[in-house]
Formats: sequence, structure tokens, C-alpha cells
Amino acid sequence: MPRPEDFTGPSHSPLVAARLGRWLGVAFGLCFVTGLLSHAVAHPPDWFGWPTRPTSLYRVTQGVHVLSGIAAIPLLLAKLWSVSPRLFARPPLRRPARLVGHVLERVSILVLVCAAFFELVTGLFNVAQSYPWRFFFPAAHYAVAWLAVGALLVHVGVKLPVTRAALASRLDREPVPGRRAFLRTAAGATGVAVLATAGVTVPWLRHVSALAWRSAGGPQGVPVNRTATAAGIVVPADWRLEIVWAGGRHALGLADLAALPQRTGRLPIACVEGWSAVADWTGVPVADLLAAVGAPAGRPVRVSSLETAGLYATSTLPAVHVADPLTLLALRINGEVLQPDHGYPCRIIAPNRPGVLQTKWVARLEVLG
Repeated sequence: MPRPEDFTGPSHSPLVAARLGRWLGVAFGLCFVTGLLSHAVAHPPDWFGWPTRPTSLYRVTQGVHVLSGIAAIPLLLAKLWSVSPRLFARPPLRRPARLVGHVLERVSILVLVCAAFFELVTGLFNVAQSYPWRFFFPAAHYAVAWLAVGALLVHVGVKLPVTRAALASRLDREPVPGRRAFLRTAAGATGVAVLATAGVTVPWLRHVSALAWRSAGGPQGVPVNRTATAAGIVVPADWRLEIVWAGGRHALGLADLAALPQRTGRLPIACVEGWSAVADWTGVPVADLLAAVGAPAGRPVRVSSLETAGLYATSTLPAVHVADPLTLLALRINGEVLQPDHGYPCRIIAPNRPGVLQTKWVARLEVLG
């Protein structure tokens, strides 16, 4: 079997591995932090609060989350290639103390690599909205992210002396040519991967992002993830919006909603898959609607859809979003009546919220105590 020192290629050096590791650490760090935010917004714990402004904050954080994950793929492959000779390092069998350390290091690396590949591969399937597995993607993705970060911290701690020494050297002083070329190739591949997909959330890149999985196309100029047909939506002829609170109840038809004062807001709809699009939404501010029927203010509101079987058939608007004048029960998009795929007869559109929580085909608003 070969030994690590038998690999003399320019890409196999501590310097190359250290520089790639630094870039990969930035990508993983951005992906992890923005992923925590995304999970907290979509599945908020009691202590977590998310603001309504700036209106594009979630669009930016989720876009960074997905694009940093895309960037991590070529960087991870390049990093694994640069350190691949270490797979042939012999364990120090005659030194028990060092053997234990060697085994622990290898186990942490195995956990790190497996967790990293799990996160990146399942993340790619998620943006493609393909789920060839039985587990619930958000919960598994969130749990394995903590596992990956824990293993990464252990790996960084073990390799810190080697990394520091490698980063202290300079590429132009290295006797082996080609290392700059390998790093430039890795950086170029990363840039191309990001550029080819960034159009899903960066509007001015949509015409050059050949691999973008969403565009500005779609019904009424905005993409949709779940159509009315897929959700099995049938709007009753006598549809009325039910508004319920402790001690009160009111129902409004579509004509009643259209007769109320309307507001138009230019708001993005941003999905967990990383894509986003901006539209002009017109409807009744939820706060004004509640005031018009005499419902109490300053409380969260549970929104229920005509779709009763989906994972996000209901959502809860926090009180801060209910109070925001840009949180609308939307009836129109870009000047047109909502098509069924966009939530006809009405839907929620609120600033700085994930798309899965912008409930479509709204049937009921319940003011919580």
C-alpha cells in the first residue's frame, strides 16, 4: 500500500488543504447560521422573535443559506482530494496513547464527512423538491447540521497547529509548482456553481444562472411550489372567511372583503428552497380586517387553509406581524385577481416570512388568547 509521502502532486499539501479548509469553513459557517435562522422562523420556539422589517431579510438569509451550501460542494470535493493521501497513514500500533488519538481523529473525520455529504445532498434534493426518503426533511437536516458542526469543531481543534503552520507559509515560496493553479480551479468552480444558481434569488442574475431551479416565470409572473390541483382545492360556491375570537365570530364573503379599504404592498415571497420573487400584492391589512369586525388587537392569529391535509395547512401570525400594515389578506397579485395556484379566493402575504407560512386558500382566522 502507498504511504502519504508517496503522493507528490501539487494539490496534496498542508498549505492547499489549509486554504481550502478556511474557505470551506466560511461556507459551512454561513450555511449553519442562516440555517438556524430559517429553522427558527419556520418552527419558532417560544423565546424566538422575528421582525417584520426589513421586508427582504428572510429572502436574503435563505438565499445565503442555499448559495453557501452550493458553494460548499466543490470546496468539499477539492478539500477531500487534497487530503486523500492521509487515508493511507498507518496507525501507530505500537504506541497505545497515540493509537487512541488516531482512532478518535478518524472517527470524527468520518462523522464530519458523512454529515457534510448528508446535508449537501439532501439540501440539493430539497431545492429540487424531490424527497426519495421517508424521514421529515427539515427535522433531519436540522439535527444533522448540529452533528456536522460538532465534528467540524473537533476536527479544527485537532488540526489547528498544522493549519496555523501551513497558513503562515506562502504559495510563491512553495517549491512544488501548480498549487496556485489547483486553488484557482477550486475557487473558479465554486464561483461558477454559485453564479449558475444564484438567479433563483438575485433578480439581475436570472438571465445568466443556467442551473437556477426557479425563475420569474409562473402564474401571474410568480412561481408556485404547490398548485391548487396538487393540494386538492375546491372553493365552495358559498365560501366565506370565518373570523373567530373568544366571545365572538364573524363571516365575510369575497365581495365583503373587496369592499373594505385595500392596500397594495410590494413584497417578496421567499421559499425555503432558496428561490424568491417580488410582486405587488393588494388586499386588506389583517389588523384593519380584525378591527372592522370587532376582534381584539395585539394578539397572534392562527390562519387555516381550505387545504386540510398538508403539513402547512395552518400557520400562526405572531402579534408583531398581525400589527404590521403590510401583512395582508391578499386578493390580488400584480393588479390581477389571484389565480387558484396563488391562493384564490385569498391568501396571507406578510413581510419577512417564509413562503410555507404565507398560507394560501385561507378559510379561517382565529385570534388567539
